[in-house]
This record gives sequence, C-alpha cells and structure tokens, in this order.
Amino acid sequence: RSASYDNERPRHQIELPPFLIDVIPVTELAYAAFIAEGGYEKRELWSDEGWTWRNESGVRHPKHWSWGEEGWEIRIMDRIVPADSRRPVCHVCYYEAEAYAAFMGKRLPTEFEWEAAATWDPAAGTKRTYPWGEEPPTQAVANVDVLTGPAPAGSYVRNVSPIGCYGMIGDVWEWTSTSFRAYPGYETFPYAEYSEVFFGDDYKVLRGGSWATRGAAIRATFRNWDYPVRRQIFSGFRCVSDL
Repeated sequence: RSASYDNERPRHQIELPPFLIDVIPVTELAYAAFIAEGGYEKRELWSDEGWTWRNESGVRHPKHWSWGEEGWEIRIMDRIVPADSRRPVCHVCYYEAEAYAAFMGKRLPTEFEWEAAATWDPAAGTKRTYPWGEEPPTQAVANVDVLTGPAPAGSYVRNVSPIGCYGMIGDVWEWTSTSFRAYPGYETFPYAEYSEVFFGDDYKVLRGGSWATRGAAIRATFRNWDYPVRRQIFSGFRCVSDL
C-alpha cells in the first residue's frame, strides 16, 4: 500500500448523498464558452469573495490565455497552442472554477465526493488506491511527470475510475469546495508546520495531481491545498450536480 501524510489520516467513513459528477474535467473550449457568454461580468455567478477578487485583479480569462486571430491561444510551457475541446483548462483559481460551475447550474465537488468518484468501486464494494487499481501512477497509465502540459481527456485509456471518470490522476490539480481541515482523529506527524498550521478556511483542497507531478508523489487520497486566488499552479476542475 502507498504511504500517506498526516493530513490524509486516519482512514474514516463518510456518508455521501447521491450526486452526479462530470466524466472529464472542464475543457478549454468549454471554459471559453463561459467567457463568451459574459461569465466574468455576471455578478450572480460569483461569491462575494470571488467578485471582490475579480474586481481587484482585473482578470477576465485564465492565466496564460490571449486572444489571437483565430480565437483563444494558450501558452503551455514554451508552446502557444489554440484552445482545445478536450484538453482540461489549466491555471484557473478557485473563484473562477466556482463561477463557472454556477454558470452551468452545478457546483464544485467536495473533496470526499471527488475521492469517492475516483476510487470507490460499487460493484466490489471496496475502495481503490488509484482509479485504475493498485498499480502506482506512471506515464503508461496517467499524464504525470511530464513537461508537455495537460493531455486531451481520454488520452490515457486506463486512467478511468470504476464509475467512469477520466483523468482523475494527473493532467490538472482539481479544485474542491472543501476547506483544508483535519480529519477526525488527526494526529500531527512529523511536525505541526507541515499541515496543522494551514488548517482553516483560508485554503481550499485540490486533488489528483497534475501533469508535472511525480508519479511517486500522488495518489487519490493526497490532499494539496492553496489559497483560492492562486492561478500559477496547474489547477483545473470538474463539476458536480445534486440528485
């Protein structure tokens, strides 16, 4: 079994109401449609904190996007490429993800919904370490540990969860609606400055790793966290709906 950090422990049960989750992360062209429909101008889509950030930052599109002669162009490392209908959107902050989800009549998943969608096998009644099973992430099964950016959804045919969600390991870190807090029964290890000092509402949890994450450093239980305004990280998202 894989290792775990203190903020991933201890293992505990969560009861979740039924929900629907996107099969793939939100893509660049899907996000471009949000921009085209005035998503950055519609106050009702944004939380109070998000609207304040939007006004103060002046942001109106994801980081590293620019408008070219034939539409949106995106800088990925040292390349400029057109926006793609299957490549996950990257470099969006939590507030942008939250507003897009509201635009679609959906919301961001909790980290527990995300983990259940990534690992729970309803047929077997068990939880997997990774969406595909127990084999650690490598470039053979997921888009990890590369320098080429997100891959079009479905490129890694084995990177699918038991319920059919693609790309939940690698490609982009996925924002969740969950604030970074201790699990029930949490014990600090090896020192408080690793996790404990960050607990609270200032940080949101991201899951799944990115294309630049080392395979040995990621698993479906790994909890990344960052400020909701952060865009320089390789962050994207997928949405959920209540049933």
